[in-house]
Amino acid sequence: MSKRLNLREFQQDLIDRMQAKGRAGDQISTLGVQIAEQNWLVDMLDVSGVLPLPPLSVAPLTKPWFLGVINVRGMLYGVSDLAAYQQKGKASGAAANRVLLVAERHAFNAALLVDRVLGLRNARLWAQSEVDGQVQYHDEQGNFWHKLDIVGLLGRPDFLQISA
Repeated sequence: MSKRLNLREFQQDLIDRMQAKGRAGDQISTLGVQIAEQNWLVDMLDVSGVLPLPPLSVAPLTKPWFLGVINVRGMLYGVSDLAAYQQKGKASGAAANRVLLVAERHAFNAALLVDRVLGLRNARLWAQSEVDGQVQYHDEQGNFWHKLDIVGLLGRPDFLQISA
């Protein structure tokens, strides 16, 4: 009988295989996402899962960008709309919207709502620059990408203070 894996084990196995491949020199360590019609790169080590937006339990008296709480595999996560947090509108509400679960190593049960996932990206050879302390990339097709700093985001007092 074949061994059955739960979703968490499958995702961890996928991350482990990607990291092992990276040690061989072919690491693709970033996930491309779209937030408010802008391209962003997220370090795969900062993400423990990507899923469609599950049903939300709304939290009253919170900031407009804090959408509520979701239950994922028995764990509660606070969901933040990154477009609204950045004051660039709000997530479209389309079926393509996805939630990025912040990796457990950060000890935050946070989920980040993005407009869509664009897939894995290898930005190692892309042109880089830094503007106002933020890393920016240009890919081979001339597309502009921002780097989403999850650690920096989780350290921002205004992100951690969700009450209105």
